[in-house]
Amino acid sequence: MKIIANENQKRIDKYLSEITDYSRSTIQKMLNEGHILVNNKPVKANYQIIENDEIIINEDFNEEINLKAEDIKLDIVYEDEDLMVINKPSGMVVHPGNGNTSGTLVNALIHYTNKLSDTNGDIRPGIIHQLDKDTSGLMLVAKNNKAHELLAKGFQNKTIKREYIALLVGELKTDTARIEAPIGRDTTDRKRMMVTDKNAKEAKTNLIVLKRYNGFTLVKLKLETGRTHQIRVHMKYIGYPVYNDPVYAKGDDEFGQFLHSARLEFIHPIKKDTLVFESPLPEKFNNFLEELATINE
Repeated sequence: MKIIANENQKRIDKYLSEITDYSRSTIQKMLNEGHILVNNKPVKANYQIIENDEIIINEDFNEEINLKAEDIKLDIVYEDEDLMVINKPSGMVVHPGNGNTSGTLVNALIHYTNKLSDTNGDIRPGIIHQLDKDTSGLMLVAKNNKAHELLAKGFQNKTIKREYIALLVGELKTDTARIEAPIGRDTTDRKRMMVTDKNAKEAKTNLIVLKRYNGFTLVKLKLETGRTHQIRVHMKYIGYPVYNDPVYAKGDDEFGQFLHSARLEFIHPIKKDTLVFESPLPEKFNNFLEELATINE
């Protein structure tokens, strides 16, 4: 991660803890171990940043986390000796990280089974791809490294097809849309993403309108790329943010954004069968749509 400092005379550990997902203590450890460079040189935690300093953070750094198995109920849609398909609830973080060491999907997975891939390290066993904390729905989990490698290639080659259902704020006028807009870190808030040409990666989202309500639009979304917060950023970019998104709209954390991973289609990496899974909308999501339909009548 590259950051260009936009402040003066502030300790680097304090500055970075304010604009990244890392805690101040983690930033200090990263500085001590040389995982953070300023203008290509290591610095101490008390270094006073200067505007336009180039700060490079090694995002491969893994903070030592005492990973504990926790008896958390999993909604397992499918399982065999190679993989699992999980229906993740909104509000659950996928893996432990800064500020989230328990209650994650990984904590639940390691309680459920000791057969998980370790390709992504000790704190991400089985995890091939992610859903945001407040996004619900279908996720793939690998139970061995061979399956993990092949499924990861499937995501890279776009042979794994994903469809999402989202409720957008506003009444979208077109029935379909294709958004091609590169996504990178927000230049003013490093915890957010934005459409930008600077240090960005291509991002493509296809949209189909399912139903219009008074002040809202229900849409189906198909991803061609898998960027961080891609759907949420693209929807905000076109002027129709995901309803109740706590980061990119005026949402709260009681339910999380109305964004659901509804369909997953892929070729089994070992058996070579085509597998298709669908997940119904969460109860709160569905109930809200029913309320909107009543208002429209």
